[in-house]
Amino acid sequence: MSTEIKEQEQIIIPDSLPLLPTRDVVIFPFMIVPLFVGREKSINAVDAALAKDRLVFIAAQKDMTKEDPEPPDLYTVGTVGLIIRMIKLPDGRVKILAQGLSRAMVKNYVQEKPTYIVSIEKIKDVTVSQVTLEIEAMMRNIREQLEKLSSLGRVISPEIMMIIDNIQEPGRLADLVVSNLGLKVEDAQKILETIDPFQRLEKVNEYLVRELQVSTMQAKIQSQAKEEMDKSQREYFLREQLRAIKTELGEIEEISEEVDDIKKKIKKTKMSPEVEKEALKQSDRLEMMHPDAAEAALIRTYLDWLTELPWSRSTKDILDIKKAKTILDEDHYDLEKVKERILEYLAVRKLKDKIKGPILCFVGPPGVGKTSLGRSIARAMGRKFVRISLGGVRDEAEIRGHRRTYVGALPGRIIQGIKQAGSNNPVFMLDEIDKLGTDFRGDPSSALLEVLDPEQNFAFSDHYLNLPFDLSKVMFITTANLLDPIPSALQDRMEVIDIAGYTEEEKLEIAKKFIIERQLKEHGLDKRLLRITDEAVRKVISQYTKEAGLRNLEREVASICRKVARKVAEGEKELATVTHDNLHEFLGITKFSPDEEQERDEIGVATGLAWTPVGGEILFIEASIMKGKGSLTLTGHLGDVMKESAQAALSYARSRAGELGLEPDFYKDIDIHIHVPAGGIPKDGPSAGVTMATALISTLTKMPVSKDAAMTGEITLRGRILPIGGIKEKSLAALRANIKTIIVPERNRKDLEEIPKDIRKKMKFILVRHMDDVLKVALIKKIKKTVPARKHIMTLFKRNKRAGAAAG
Repeated sequence: MSTEIKEQEQIIIPDSLPLLPTRDVVIFPFMIVPLFVGREKSINAVDAALAKDRLVFIAAQKDMTKEDPEPPDLYTVGTVGLIIRMIKLPDGRVKILAQGLSRAMVKNYVQEKPTYIVSIEKIKDVTVSQVTLEIEAMMRNIREQLEKLSSLGRVISPEIMMIIDNIQEPGRLADLVVSNLGLKVEDAQKILETIDPFQRLEKVNEYLVRELQVSTMQAKIQSQAKEEMDKSQREYFLREQLRAIKTELGEIEEISEEVDDIKKKIKKTKMSPEVEKEALKQSDRLEMMHPDAAEAALIRTYLDWLTELPWSRSTKDILDIKKAKTILDEDHYDLEKVKERILEYLAVRKLKDKIKGPILCFVGPPGVGKTSLGRSIARAMGRKFVRISLGGVRDEAEIRGHRRTYVGALPGRIIQGIKQAGSNNPVFMLDEIDKLGTDFRGDPSSALLEVLDPEQNFAFSDHYLNLPFDLSKVMFITTANLLDPIPSALQDRMEVIDIAGYTEEEKLEIAKKFIIERQLKEHGLDKRLLRITDEAVRKVISQYTKEAGLRNLEREVASICRKVARKVAEGEKELATVTHDNLHEFLGITKFSPDEEQERDEIGVATGLAWTPVGGEILFIEASIMKGKGSLTLTGHLGDVMKESAQAALSYARSRAGELGLEPDFYKDIDIHIHVPAGGIPKDGPSAGVTMATALISTLTKMPVSKDAAMTGEITLRGRILPIGGIKEKSLAALRANIKTIIVPERNRKDLEEIPKDIRKKMKFILVRHMDDVLKVALIKKIKKTVPARKHIMTLFKRNKRAGAAAG
């Protein structure tokens, strides 16, 4: 070895050499490797070296995929190599045996064709004059790790191991070890470029540690795979003698431990005897199964659901009625009917332990606080709160779950909600129950019949569990915007509580007590930076929002807060006061004009009242007659029910022609046109029947309708007035239009109690049973019971043609 080193040291290395790029290997000094040379420039480099002193500069490529590397694609630090032997192969390639001599660095490229000639600078190896204890320990550690690597299957020849044991030079030891590790080009290049021998040893040690960890893990994986194969082969024989040889088959032991844990959980859960029997049966089945069997995973999941459900866990109700009332009042303004119902339930619960949970249905327009009321009820009662949205649900399995035979089966949303709550008596809110759908996957509303029936839900059976679960302690609350879409059988199981829209006064109080304070907090403001006057809030309610609820009001208040927050962020710290006069600076121009009453009493124009999901509105229904052939025209985007109301109004007028002072066949020579303005908005419902009849009779008799009265009610062919809904909303709409006299059906007398007392004091309600009662109030002049001649009617029509057209 020493004579070989001396021969290498005697070789004089010139300043410029041909360059031989290598793709996937880094050549180190004192390393002898065979290289296959196939690229034209590389073969030319070998030829140039053989033509002179057989020396070549060997540098590795940065990207091994490049076929024709440019100078930037090559590392600048490489190794000067001596070509010991060269053999030309039949396919045109050349095989050389090269020996590394010394590290060197490219200074510049002298020539690029037909091969690269580079000017190099030899890098002298740093010799260690004295091997310190630290270096000796590092070298010994490297040798030991290399032996471990060899024992784990890494192929390292015994000759190399012998040479490594005898090398005392730290730098050469590092180079020799790296050249036999087969590292990546980038890692090997880093070590080649490290000149200091001790630093080189440290890097080699790091790579050895990593390689040793990888090899250890690889050997472990192979060992485990072999063990698994052995276990599966033994399993067939061990299964028949499961109990006798449980200690030999470790997997069975694990299952026994798992099953023991499951059985402890089953006992701890305090299930009913029926459920516990099924759970123990399934756990026994699991114990007899192979752990990797597909069905074993299904049984584990099933048992997890059984043990995690709160079969007997309940939260303790707050039975302090006064405290519960305080909590309800803190969260919501008014809503006295709902609060009273909850407090009654708690009172009964205080007197009797076991009572069935009520099933309430809150019905009202959007934004009146139905969902948030559920959370408040749960807080007042000290119960957990669960909410699921039923909007758009079309699959029955969403309620009842899937059977366990299906892949990925799970319980339905009811059982999932109970598990989420962790107690068997939560407040369970089923939101948007009127938005349930139906298709080929079943009818979810029918699946809810069992859930929401107090006589059945004590033994609710989910398809996945296939065991009865007691839902009788759960307080179910459902919400809906409309009752009509809810099937009658489902309605029958719920206690419906109507939550009507808020009056302007109620909205003002809610804004002052809740909304403004909440929005100030959410926008990082306080009362020292922003103040909104009551007049400004009233203007926001009447001219910037048009709703029964409060969502848009809250959005508008938030918009004001954002404007002020920006000014504060820009440095303004003065109090911003929002008033009626400067509100437009924060919210822009008004979005809605307040409803206005008619300017004067007019013939053929009657003021009606309508209900919409966002509150009440007034309608000016117009009727006009013209010469024609007895046809009836209806316009204004009316629905079928509203069109039928118009037909009924005309039939009533014809049947009462004598009493109204009309000729029996008055309709034959005239056409009647009834129009409801805002024709772009669909309208339907029977409550406009009275208004249509009044407008029509006013036109026929030429008697103006009082502008101070608004009316609502359904009319029959005989003139009877039937009850309608939405009295509170319609009354508020009339009040906004400054109309304080309202004609309502006698049978709606009970609904007047829903209207706040302060509103009732401001208004006059006239209760009517028959259309005659309506005409006495609505028409300005009394009807004379005389029958004029038909010619006289036509003469009057011609004379007042212009006036009649104007009235229409």
